[in-house]
Amino acid sequence: MQRLADFTTFGVGGPAGTLVEVSTADELIDAVRSADASHQPLFVLSGGSNVLIGDGGFPGTVVRIAGGTVGTGWVWAGARLDDLVTWSIDQGLAGLEALSGIPGLVGAAPVQNVGAYGAEIAQVVQAVRVWDRHENKQITLSAPECGFAYRDSVFKRSRRPGEATGRYVVLSVLFELPESSLSAPIAYGELAKALDVELGARVPLGDVRDAVLGLRRSKGMVIDPADPDTHSAGSFFTNPIMDEATASGLPSDAPRFPQPDGRVKTSAAWLIDRAGFGKGYGHGPARLSSKHVLALTNQGGAMAADIVALARDVQAGVQAMFGVALDPEPVLIGVE
Repeated sequence: MQRLADFTTFGVGGPAGTLVEVSTADELIDAVRSADASHQPLFVLSGGSNVLIGDGGFPGTVVRIAGGTVGTGWVWAGARLDDLVTWSIDQGLAGLEALSGIPGLVGAAPVQNVGAYGAEIAQVVQAVRVWDRHENKQITLSAPECGFAYRDSVFKRSRRPGEATGRYVVLSVLFELPESSLSAPIAYGELAKALDVELGARVPLGDVRDAVLGLRRSKGMVIDPADPDTHSAGSFFTNPIMDEATASGLPSDAPRFPQPDGRVKTSAAWLIDRAGFGKGYGHGPARLSSKHVLALTNQGGAMAADIVALARDVQAGVQAMFGVALDPEPVLIGVE
């Protein structure tokens, strides 16, 4: 049986009950309909960069999306997100440059509302075409209908407890990218510093890409088979968002980012580090990255159970020190 570890950046995960690979929207719809008609548990596996699959694997049907190209108009879910970023820069289209180097496929990007360095995919999505498993038909959702929020969307929220894949399966995405040789306004301090510009400045698209890739590489966030620090799902925990009263209980030097709804976001990495979990923390093959404490890594030979144990260790330490619960960012499949 095919181990799903072979299709994930973590490099862990047991076998699939049935594995089906698809490379077009029609093939994806057919595979999903077939699994649903046979009442098989369904897991649609995209690029494998934001998932932790248990050592027991997945007993139902795994539909793996593989392959695709980018271009004008609707972009197929199987295209690589970073290919879309480089294409947009080559075409003189702004808005995706700060998302350079993020692994994974286009179809997964709106589900998680991926983001980095002050940018989110929600800022440039015009519409998303999906297969609605409840209605057994293809529908198109406008950006407002996608319900985007921090690392969240209606697609993610449609997944009920115990489900590996929710109501909506993304088929393709339509982006709105303005023509410009200059970037969107730089909205993240670390990126502005790397570019030696003020916040809000606009710089050549290629300069932003180069700076972002440099920052990501310094944190082990660009996939490199030779670097075990990149054998991860990127940032394993989302940055906690809390009410003002809870935020006031954090140490005075804790990062605070006011949110539009009056709540406060803080830094998961800061909490982890201050709770005593430094770079490289761990007692076996699953360890925090030696470059960035927010990444849990498979340093070689780790099982999903090892990564889960490390995650729980970190969560318990942060909870005990600060009273803050850390939520995993990757989708957890077959993990107890």
